[in-house]
Amino acid sequence: MKLPESFKNKMIRLLGEDGYEEYEKSLQNPMYNCLRVNTLKISVEKFLKISPFELLPVPWTKNAFYYDASKFTPSKHPFYFAGLYYLQEPSACLPAATIPIEPGDKVLDICAAPGGKSTELACKLKGKGLLITNDISASRLKALQKNIEVFGARNVVITCESPERLSGYFNEYFDKILVDAPCSGEGMFRKSSSMITAWEQNGNAMFADIQRSILKEVAKMLKPGGTILYSTCTFDPTEDEDQVMFLRSLRPDLKIIPIEKHTGFVEGNPEWSSFENADESLRGTYHLFPHLVKGEGHYVSLLQSQDEPGGFEANAYKFKSYADIRIKKPNEDIEEFFKHIISGIDLNLVEIGKDKLFLVPENSPELRGLRIMRRGVYLGELKKKRFEPSQSLAMILKPENFDNVLKLSSDGTLISKYLRGETLDFDSEEYDGQYDKIPEDGWTLVCVDDYPLGFGKMTKGTLKNKYLPGWRLQ
Repeated sequence: MKLPESFKNKMIRLLGEDGYEEYEKSLQNPMYNCLRVNTLKISVEKFLKISPFELLPVPWTKNAFYYDASKFTPSKHPFYFAGLYYLQEPSACLPAATIPIEPGDKVLDICAAPGGKSTELACKLKGKGLLITNDISASRLKALQKNIEVFGARNVVITCESPERLSGYFNEYFDKILVDAPCSGEGMFRKSSSMITAWEQNGNAMFADIQRSILKEVAKMLKPGGTILYSTCTFDPTEDEDQVMFLRSLRPDLKIIPIEKHTGFVEGNPEWSSFENADESLRGTYHLFPHLVKGEGHYVSLLQSQDEPGGFEANAYKFKSYADIRIKKPNEDIEEFFKHIISGIDLNLVEIGKDKLFLVPENSPELRGLRIMRRGVYLGELKKKRFEPSQSLAMILKPENFDNVLKLSSDGTLISKYLRGETLDFDSEEYDGQYDKIPEDGWTLVCVDDYPLGFGKMTKGTLKNKYLPGWRLQ
């Protein structure tokens, strides 16, 4: 791997000759891989009991574990399709693990795609409070939306807006804000040589400007007493220490909160900053270098407002509740499907608009005028006098929430057929032992063991597959 000479000289200044030599050697080694357990669906302890993979803990994240990619392919296992875990680069787990989210918080992930950090923020909220997860790129939001839906997160609003537009709606609104900023990507050179090419084309200054433009708006949206986590996957102080100092210049009430130090973490350095007032508190922020930790390059800092808690409260979102409509004029097709749902859905939070139903987050704010990609959970649609449930509805349910369930074994051929979108016939002896019992005719919640995957429709021993085409096993 040939590194640009200017980058090499900078890294020698940061690491010293010996440190740089070790860093350069580390780029020849394979990347580390990890999975992060979805604690919305399963506890870490329970997952470790059923995991088919050999796992070792990632030190800085309680629910993340290394696996050997030469032995295991977690992305092909049915548990992945059930949303029991997210595959993530180990160092990238640190920001969401570090920000102190509490259930009930109002949280913003402002540069969220593809959603790895947002899914963990949703886990930490435990279904209470609100997560607004945003990205300015509509194409990148497709992956974000899928990951949120696979994880079964309910209290999420997905937006596609610029920071400037968001700050106009959310002055001093959020308790916690995560800024995993667009950056020059120096920490990801081992992942792809294209990152080196991009670095040579763009350098650090362009991204430092982008970061400042984001932080200007983020500073307006944090409540007094709130907390910001700023992170990048680069090493350059102009994108790291300098941005922390810039943020503090915008909000003098912000104090750096020291992050828990793990083996291999390198303290932020005030001497690397171009700010004259850079102080020793920067040593409470940390760089991760790939020759010192089992992961790629990263920088993480945590800042908390020292002002008294307070802030702006947005108006509540007004919506047409299906619970109100069904009293006057219930829809027979929707009612017929809802008979199958024993529990797990609060009809007071179900919004009906034209032919579609959504489960709206409780206490969702009014966001009229913003580009909303998804508010809560899409439940399904009325089609030719029948209600067609959505894939995302299946992902928020549990087997005990539905009256007609098919549990498939995680290691049989039947589960693979379902995930590929094939029709399932239960008249073959080859499938014996791969399912618990044949469900009754009608809508069926299909699970891998106790974890929902999607829907099917049973008719006389044959299950018509309703698994979402775009999610199917290839």
